[in-house]
Amino acid sequence: MALNNPRARIRPARAEDCTLILSLVAELADYEHLSAEMHAGEQDIFAALFGDAPRVFAAVAEWDGEAAGFALWFYTFSSFRGRHGVWLEDLYVRPAFRGKGCGKALLAHVARLCVAENLGRFEWSVLDWNEPSIRFYKSMGATLMDQWRICRVEDEALLRLGAGAPKP
Repeated sequence: MALNNPRARIRPARAEDCTLILSLVAELADYEHLSAEMHAGEQDIFAALFGDAPRVFAAVAEWDGEAAGFALWFYTFSSFRGRHGVWLEDLYVRPAFRGKGCGKALLAHVARLCVAENLGRFEWSVLDWNEPSIRFYKSMGATLMDQWRICRVEDEALLRLGAGAPKP
C-alpha cells in the first residue's frame, strides 16, 4: 500500500525483519522511558510473529526504501460485541519520518484489516504524558477511554497468582 506518496509504503513484516522490529521496539521503549522494562530478544520476536502459530502481526512503514516505523498488533475479543477486535500493542515512527504520513498510514493499514475481517474494535493505549500522540490519535478519530485503567500482573506477582490457581 502506498501512502499518497510514491516514496512511502506499508508492507507486512517478514521473517528477515526481526532484527529491525526488535530495534524499533527498543527505540519505542527509549522514547517512552521504558527501556529498563524491555526484555525481548530477536528469537522472542521471531517466535511471536513467525513461529508455528503466530499470534502477533506486524507491518513496516518504509520511506524511500528505509525503515520508517512499524505497527504490531494481536486479536482480542469483546463479549459485549460478540466479535473479535485488534489491540495495537506498538505504533512507532522514527523521528526523522514523523509528519510524513507514516503513522497515519500504519493506523489506516490495521484499520483496513479490521474492516475487511468485520472486527468490532480497534484499540490501543497511550501514555498520559504523550500529548503529541494523544493529539494525533484524536485527529484520527480515536476516543480516549479515561474511565478505564489497565491492570497488569507480571514477574513475581504473576508467579504468585498462578501458583494459587487450581490446577486444570
